[in-house]
Amino acid sequence: MARVGFDWLTVELEHAPIDIETAVQSFGAIAAGGCAPLVRVPWNTGENIKRVLDNGAWGVVVPMVNSRAEAEAVVDAARYQPLGNRSVGGQLHAASFDTDPATYYERANEEILVVVMIEHVKGVEAAEAIISVAGVDAVFIGPNDLSNSMGKKPVFDSDDRQFVEALQHVYQTARKHGVAPGIHVVDAAAAQRRLKEGWQFIAITSEAGMMLAKAREIANTLGLGAGKGVAKY
Repeated sequence: MARVGFDWLTVELEHAPIDIETAVQSFGAIAAGGCAPLVRVPWNTGENIKRVLDNGAWGVVVPMVNSRAEAEAVVDAARYQPLGNRSVGGQLHAASFDTDPATYYERANEEILVVVMIEHVKGVEAAEAIISVAGVDAVFIGPNDLSNSMGKKPVFDSDDRQFVEALQHVYQTARKHGVAPGIHVVDAAAAQRRLKEGWQFIAITSEAGMMLAKAREIANTLGLGAGKGVAKY
């Protein structure tokens, strides 16, 4: 995955069955493949953020940020003094950047990517307060949770007025503050459309989604699947 041309890959710790050791091995493999290793942490806690950054992630994606205080907590955990209160220690962070610890500590505040997720109506309402926090580099919309928080079916995209207006509000607020607007999409066509609209931080489905989609394509081509005859051995 790191060698096919993507700018970055996100190791998924929020919804996937991956532990910290597997995540750290993934950071090393992604960086060695010439790709930026990011990670979505399980939740907005200092422990979650510190562990992945100290062990080689180049940036964090933090879910369900709904207030200025929560955005400030992300920055506090991800940035060293004077921008935050991340503790100093470890070796793998510097190795992941192919440098020494002293250089890493000196440049980490400039190099580490901090992404906060707005994926709830509460976050949309607080978008100005969240996105204006110094130290936030990008804001990332989780469309499934966002639509779900509106009392609607979880979807990647929708023409629903409330959903569209929420996306536009977050997008315009991000642009206003010089923060990269981002969103999760289902496929390459949707990514191209969002790029034309000006979105900058775009995640496309998942590796499991890609694998299952291709597997279904092959199975359908072979006439296999639900309602089809299956060979018995």
